[in-house]
Amino acid sequence: MTDPRPKHTNWDGAPVRPFAIDVPQAVLDDLKDRLARTRWPDAIPGTKWAYGTDPAYLRGLCDYWRNGYDWRTHEAALNRFPQYTARIGDIDVHFIHAKGEGANPRPLLLIHGWPGSFFEYHRLIERLTHPSRFGGSAEDAFTVVVPSIPGYGFSFSPGQPRFGLVEIAASLRTLMVDVLGYRGFFAHGHDWGSFVSTRLGYAHADAVRAIHITLLAIPRTMPSDPNPTPDEARYRRQLAHWLAEETGYSQIMGTKPQTLAFALTDSPVGLAAWIVEKFHSWSDSDGDIDAHFTRDVLLTNIMLYWATDAIGSSFWPYYARLHEPWIVPEGGAVAVPTGYAEFPREILSPPQSFAQRVYTNIRRWTRMPSGGHFPALECPDALAAELLAFFRTQSLSPLGRVG
Repeated sequence: MTDPRPKHTNWDGAPVRPFAIDVPQAVLDDLKDRLARTRWPDAIPGTKWAYGTDPAYLRGLCDYWRNGYDWRTHEAALNRFPQYTARIGDIDVHFIHAKGEGANPRPLLLIHGWPGSFFEYHRLIERLTHPSRFGGSAEDAFTVVVPSIPGYGFSFSPGQPRFGLVEIAASLRTLMVDVLGYRGFFAHGHDWGSFVSTRLGYAHADAVRAIHITLLAIPRTMPSDPNPTPDEARYRRQLAHWLAEETGYSQIMGTKPQTLAFALTDSPVGLAAWIVEKFHSWSDSDGDIDAHFTRDVLLTNIMLYWATDAIGSSFWPYYARLHEPWIVPEGGAVAVPTGYAEFPREILSPPQSFAQRVYTNIRRWTRMPSGGHFPALECPDALAAELLAFFRTQSLSPLGRVG
């Protein structure tokens, strides 16, 4: 059997190349044609979102996708960010590299997850690179690097090696240190980005000086405890519900990723249904995701899977999670300074007593007033303030760039 994983995660030494998004018009025309020819399934009577994506909602979203949504407007908005690619581990890794204001902005890696994309951070970037424009201080500014993680969006081309969390973390360390020349940097992530940040803090602490996450990467099996604390008992109930009712998607993507890829690569409606259900279920939208995110935001994120044919490759971290060793080996721990923001509608919210078994240097634990699994889209002001507050207290030593 051929191993789909990369043989290395090194930089090939070639200069970074400027990048601009330019989806071929033929892709957009084909999309509209496919949307017009959709075969719609029947709806389970009276279901709405009870058994998955609400059929009536999806019809409205896809009608707007075909007749109202303007990809070129959003493409142009994304192209206002300085973007590049670098050859790492036999793939072209796409990333935004936005310089911060002031004399010494600190390098910060922002890592997305599934079913998200680098686009999730579009409202956060300026708040971090130019905090003075939002009532903050230029002294707190970051230079921000936002990659499309390998296998996602513009970091995908057909037939390339498949990166799990271990390889993603190693490739991003290569990007920050070898390609961009930062001796030390900070990392923040949500969803898989939290797990990749955790792996960076564990395996690449020579370069990653502190991490901030919104989802704790801890084991989901726990010893029985006859006397749990109220927080621990609450989490056990939350976890039991999650494992029973919400993990079907990850089991499919983690066991038969190729089979699912056929359907979602061929059908834009199928792709939208698969993704938008998670934005409905995992966000603090109170059921109204159009008001919470806007349809343009939802569709721009979906477009970054559709236009790049990257949905199948995006499944690989799920397969790797089920079939490879865990990112922090048993008995291991993340010792770099760690900040955690607990959003009330996050999918899982373990108590600190469980978290500190893996993260032994938790410096900040903030219970956020609102928000869910997609905080950079849901509450960018609150998340930016949290990141500024946490990393303000952390040190980069030595600070700056190699050479």
